[in-house]
Amino acid sequence: MEEWMKKVFLALSKNQKLNKWAKKWGLRFGANRVVAGETIEEAIQKVRELNQKGVCCTLDHLGEFVFSEQEAGEAADYCIRTLEAIHVSKVDCNLSLKLTQLGLDIDKNLCLKHMRRILQAAKDRKLFVRIDMEDYAHNQVTLDILRELRRDYLNVGTVIQAYLYKSQEDVRRLGKERVGLRLVKGAYKESGTVAFPNKADVDENFKKLISLHLASGSYTAVATHDDAIIEYTKALQKEKGYSLEQFEFQMLYGIRAATQFELAKQGYRVRVYVPFGNDWYGYFMRRLAERPANVAFVLKSFFRK
Repeated sequence: MEEWMKKVFLALSKNQKLNKWAKKWGLRFGANRVVAGETIEEAIQKVRELNQKGVCCTLDHLGEFVFSEQEAGEAADYCIRTLEAIHVSKVDCNLSLKLTQLGLDIDKNLCLKHMRRILQAAKDRKLFVRIDMEDYAHNQVTLDILRELRRDYLNVGTVIQAYLYKSQEDVRRLGKERVGLRLVKGAYKESGTVAFPNKADVDENFKKLISLHLASGSYTAVATHDDAIIEYTKALQKEKGYSLEQFEFQMLYGIRAATQFELAKQGYRVRVYVPFGNDWYGYFMRRLAERPANVAFVLKSFFRK
């Protein structure tokens, strides 16, 4: 039943008509539990509150289904506005973004142009930008763009997904290049020809990726809500003597907040991924796909409307 529901929500996440309706609805049906608001100002306030509780953040202005150069340009402008808001407010925060939002599916060079604008704005403000990894169809081109950008900008990293067979090879290469990585399990539905179909195999690969990247000396963000992965990382750090400055735990806004604050109290660096904006639908559906039990609060919210 749970696997069936996961497939349903992943399919719904790609429905463009529902996505358009969601923009008109505003943050409803429980989405405000995992999305920090619709405006930069609302998001910055949430970041400030999280900073006061001992955790740092990364902001992501949500956006999907960009099919025109104008939309891509507007998304890039909004990223730069977000960087300026982070800088002016002096909050402890980075920026996360998706290349498809910047026109990757329209033209690779258009996307590169926007990324260079964003990275220069971030560099001027001494801020870091994380390129989120999307589905497998965008995996290699994302890594290719990252390599090209790092010829001129070192304030950029990306994400590697543990469910992909190719990820160990990618981590080895990126570790040699000292690229800061966010390591995740992966949230998209992929074919068994490119991804591990079993959770146990994904978990084991995740541990291998953490070990590989820490051993390379590169900065490692372990993005997980899984206690077993958290404990593995803690034990590995103590066993190998890695500095607490070499890695951080990352978690999603609105999910396991108590654990985030407890880890911070224990002395670990914790970063919360804080999404915001009115284009929240696809992100919200993927969160429900990851944990179908969350459907309960959606139904409760629906009947309150």
